[in-house]
Amino acid sequence: MGKNKGNGRNSSSKKSKNIHNRHKEHVLSINNEYTSEESFYEITNQKVDDNKGSNIPMPLSMWDFGHCDPKKCSGKKLVRLNIVKELKISTRFRGIVLSPEGKQAVSPADRAIVQEYGIAVVDCSWAKLDNVPFSKLKTGNDRLLPYLVATNPVNYGRPWKLNCVEAYAACFYITGFKEYAQELLSKFKWGHSFLTLNGELLSKYVQCEDSIEVVKVQNDWLTHLKEEYSQAREKGK
Repeated sequence: MGKNKGNGRNSSSKKSKNIHNRHKEHVLSINNEYTSEESFYEITNQKVDDNKGSNIPMPLSMWDFGHCDPKKCSGKKLVRLNIVKELKISTRFRGIVLSPEGKQAVSPADRAIVQEYGIAVVDCSWAKLDNVPFSKLKTGNDRLLPYLVATNPVNYGRPWKLNCVEAYAACFYITGFKEYAQELLSKFKWGHSFLTLNGELLSKYVQCEDSIEVVKVQNDWLTHLKEEYSQAREKGK
């Protein structure tokens, strides 16, 4: 999804840039706990599966505005694998749409919508939002993704910089379809690292009831990271 697509706007993003390295250290420090999960071993032991198609029963779609290099675009790869369908601007999508226009965070409360109607992303660059005809997109369930850290090769370790497959995977995971998140990520050599790095935080999001609780978990997490970062700086003086 190039830069900042489908992953939300947040006033804390500038602060998070200063502490994202601390975030990586914190999450990796609990890997022993996370990697004990069967799901992690399943995904890391998998070979990258480029077979076309998938076992995911709900539709995955995207509006592509051509803002990123198609050779590096994870969404384009998923289209080539017949997993994601590109939409015309005039096409209505009734599922969850991961878009900068979202007013609330995706949450477990969205599970039924995902299950029945699927997920779509708006594949665009935040630097070119003015060029995106959001008013023409026929959506009804726009959502933002909460704080997560990218592990794709273009934006590894950067908060809020998720690409298409990371956005789909995050939405699936948060709404209780972890197995579909794993399946999508298995199509990319680096894919397993997304769940490794964000495992603890994703497990907190999936326990929430609605968007309000997800945002609270996000903000508590950012406050904790900021405190850890401040303490580390004090010790380093």
